[in-house]
Amino acid sequence: MDAMKNKLLLLVPPIFTSLHTSLQEEVFHEFWNLVYAPIMYMINDNSAAEDIIQEAFLKTIYHAPPIEEEKQLKAWIKVMVRNLTLNHLRRTKKVRNEVELESVYIGTGNSDRRESVEDAVEATLLEEQLMQYMMELKPLYRHLIELRWKKQLSYKEIAEELNSTEDKVRLKLHRAREALRNKAYTKRGILDE
Repeated sequence: MDAMKNKLLLLVPPIFTSLHTSLQEEVFHEFWNLVYAPIMYMINDNSAAEDIIQEAFLKTIYHAPPIEEEKQLKAWIKVMVRNLTLNHLRRTKKVRNEVELESVYIGTGNSDRRESVEDAVEATLLEEQLMQYMMELKPLYRHLIELRWKKQLSYKEIAEELNSTEDKVRLKLHRAREALRNKAYTKRGILDE
């Protein structure tokens, strides 16, 4: 019964593989209960949490240090799971940051570009949010963004319309994009600096 009290101690490498299947499932559920909530708190993505739990469970089974107390094993597991979760966040952050505002379609809806109703709804919501953020920008920035993305004018055409140079248009448009990006980050609570 002492082994049932300290189920996580059954995760150590040679012991777990020799356990009966039903006991392995109990140990896994105990492991799940230990790590699921902290992972979900950090990433709020159920499928990613499941992947991290699976990776952490296998890492524990095959690479856990020799520990005799459940308290020590729990501490090791929590640190290992935290590191795996942070690694996941770093990988997904790189992917998220690769999406530039230039690649976001602001024009009228184009159903050929959408694969599903969910994508259409997400795109519409994103467009509405961006339009709201644009309304909070300086009028010049808003005008530049509309000329570039709604009317799809080139830098040269924008420069001609504004009686300016292409270099100045590029600089001001860069500042407008940065202002829009910062507005979106702060409003959505994803500014991590």
